[in-house]
Amino acid sequence: MSAVTPRSAPLRLATLRLGSRRSPMAIAQSRQVADMITERTGRAVEIVGVTTLGDVSRAQLTQIGGTGVFVSALREALLGGQVDLAVHSLKDLPTGPAAGVLLAAVPPRDDPRDALVARDGAKLADLPPGARIGTGSPRRAAQLLALRADLRCVPIRGNAGTRLGKVSEGELDAVVLAYAGLARIGQAGAITQVFEPDEMLPAPGQGALAVECREDDAGLAALLQAVTDEASLAAATAERSLLEALEAGCSAPIGAYAVPPAGGSGGSVPPGSRAAQLRMQAAVMSPDGSRTLRAHGGAPAADAWQLGRDLAAELLRSGASDLISVSEGQANTGNDVQ
Repeated sequence: MSAVTPRSAPLRLATLRLGSRRSPMAIAQSRQVADMITERTGRAVEIVGVTTLGDVSRAQLTQIGGTGVFVSALREALLGGQVDLAVHSLKDLPTGPAAGVLLAAVPPRDDPRDALVARDGAKLADLPPGARIGTGSPRRAAQLLALRADLRCVPIRGNAGTRLGKVSEGELDAVVLAYAGLARIGQAGAITQVFEPDEMLPAPGQGALAVECREDDAGLAALLQAVTDEASLAAATAERSLLEALEAGCSAPIGAYAVPPAGGSGGSVPPGSRAAQLRMQAAVMSPDGSRTLRAHGGAPAADAWQLGRDLAAELLRSGASDLISVSEGQANTGNDVQ
């Protein structure tokens, strides 16, 4: 009688370590990605908190390197092997390549619009003359001043909770933050007005998340494709291509918003096909909001990168470089990461 061979135990894959900033908003969005990875691939994910220079410094972001200061520490942890992947707000991600690091996934984008939070349900038109509005973003400040030249835009740092507290305590009349960020931390109910893109054009990549892994980890890069949304990736590619072509620093008031094909991912028209049309609008503004240069256009989603370059070239022909240089010379604030 032959012996019975014991059944082998199922192979248990190692838990993935996801690097995240420690702020409540960063942890919330990292948990969102971690849950999506587990749901779609079956891999367990643990979140590893990483402290960045942008989190501990109270200096304005333009003084310490721009929004890239939120990225560098996570990339160092990634390349050092402390984490397997990292999640960033896509608008924080520098447009240039990073040695050894791969942008492996862009999950479905959340609402890219900007939102006002004011006391007593007030909208922008309801605020008193000379109202103090907190924002660390030159882009938001310029567009607020274009809507109402009497406003006082006050530089502000800190996490979303800190900023909201300055409104409730009366230090500020209102703040402007990303709708997606407020929703991720359960504060969408505090919003008193949502700005449509024709009122306030979002930052390139706003509302989207970026998932990075090591360039030499081909297996993980392939696995992370399960959480990529092709329509969101195409829109982000176009917006980031424009920002790169304009060669603008974080202090330049630049807005860009690409609308994915109507079919979207899972729709009747595959977003990567030649037939899927991506529509995009972009703007460069003077710091005081008195002058705005605009460009808009469309292209197949497969040509998203070139669409961004083409609109950037149109803006540069209209004099965008002059506005960008003035903005960088005058700026005393940094892009608002919340």
